[in-house]
Amino acid sequence: MSADCREQSARAALSTVFDPELDEPITDLGFVRSVLVTPDGALTVRLRLPTSFCSPNFAYLMASDSKDALTALPWTRDVVVLLDDHHDSDLINRGLAADAGYRGTFGAEAEKDLEALRLTFRRKAHAAAMERALALVLRENPDLTEEALHDVLLGDLPDAAASRALLRRRAALGLGTAPADPVLVDEDGRRYPPGEIPLRLRFARAVRVSIDGNAHFCRGLLRTRYPQSAADQSPRAEEPVHTTGELLHLTAPPKENIS
Repeated sequence: MSADCREQSARAALSTVFDPELDEPITDLGFVRSVLVTPDGALTVRLRLPTSFCSPNFAYLMASDSKDALTALPWTRDVVVLLDDHHDSDLINRGLAADAGYRGTFGAEAEKDLEALRLTFRRKAHAAAMERALALVLRENPDLTEEALHDVLLGDLPDAAASRALLRRRAALGLGTAPADPVLVDEDGRRYPPGEIPLRLRFARAVRVSIDGNAHFCRGLLRTRYPQSAADQSPRAEEPVHTTGELLHLTAPPKENIS
């Protein structure tokens, strides 16, 4: 395999790594600073983030997931992932090099198990993806009430990127992905009663607006910090707009961490 093919293979693997808070691939966000492949299969990847104070647990999760994705490639001999310009870069890079794991890297500072953190953001990503998909249904069926979404099944969704993204988010949570499965469910796969649907949708919209707003903000921060990163960012897909215009009046919840 040529060096160019190996680099393409490495970047494809990195495209499966998502920022847990922004729910986008790190390749699309421009977080991959460089990929260096040697003729004997050694691989060094450098990552960058929008600020030096991005949440350390998010930073570690992305760097660790990157190393796992690259190590799984059949041709790699030695994989090094380095996080640049972060206040915990040295700590994270040492932990990755030693395969120390999250708790082994941060010790007593690791307040929450990494898988628990990952699950929290997978649930948020599912709520946002569900709202996007159902917004398309409402836009294509303007006479449909929100309460009637109780009966919408996965097989009823339009063939669109938002629908496919929802299936991926459901699979990540272990939820059903069959055409006969209902769309509007909680993180455990339980249907909401019709009377609760308007409130549940408003909450899902708030989650989605928060994710989208944070993603837009972090992309801009990265371009400000690293002007050359603009060329590495992929355009975001246009978001569906609710037919009532209600989305225009939502305010994103406050953001605790920037990742």
